[in-house]
Amino acid sequence: MAVTFPNPDTIEVHFAQLHQGGQIGDIEEAARAAGVKPVTIRVWVNRGKVEPIVRGDGRDLFHIPTIIEASKSRPGRRWHTTATAA
Repeated sequence: MAVTFPNPDTIEVHFAQLHQGGQIGDIEEAARAAGVKPVTIRVWVNRGKVEPIVRGDGRDLFHIPTIIEASKSRPGRRWHTTATAA
């Protein structure tokens, strides 16, 4: 499944972290930066909106600028209509 808001290339993320800092964070930091709850980030991951940067120890990290960008995209509610018999 294609991710709607993919992370930048790993090398770009690495160098941004070295030079700018604060580009990578755990789920709590990412949620705080985006103004959402951590469970929302998990929902976005499950739905393919964002992807974590997986580490060897199993702890997911997130590219904070990508999470903030994803938080700005909030599609409207989908309303389901039922056909009525005429």
